[in-house]
Amino acid sequence: MTNPVISGDGLFSHVFIGAEDVQQSAKFYDAALGALNISNLGPFGNDWVLYGRDKPAFIIARPGNGEAPSSNGVTVGFAAATTAEVDAFHAAGLAAGGTDEGQPGARDHLPGAYAAYLRDPAGNKVCSYTFTE
Repeated sequence: MTNPVISGDGLFSHVFIGAEDVQQSAKFYDAALGALNISNLGPFGNDWVLYGRDKPAFIIARPGNGEAPSSNGVTVGFAAATTAEVDAFHAAGLAAGGTDEGQPGARDHLPGAYAAYLRDPAGNKVCSYTFTE
């Protein structure tokens, strides 16, 4: 049986989210995404920070129009290989300035779903999911 997957694989070119303090947000994502083996691939252009495994897929930056970032109602989900990675994502994110939006654990809405939710320092909602047998 194939496990259900929450993934933008082949669907999205990238995800871009806004941050008031890009460096503070970068510290959060370095920790939280590092637990998922997603790397900070460095700065780009006007204070953008790129993340990915082999190529950039996730970008944080101040909004281009100069207004405050707003992501109310948006959640960006990151795939984890194991429940331990989900746990590490949550713990690392909290330690790096994130706030809890949902402790690691099973989710009833999808069979085998295991997830954790955080708010980054800019208030963006992010999560990590994996699926167990």
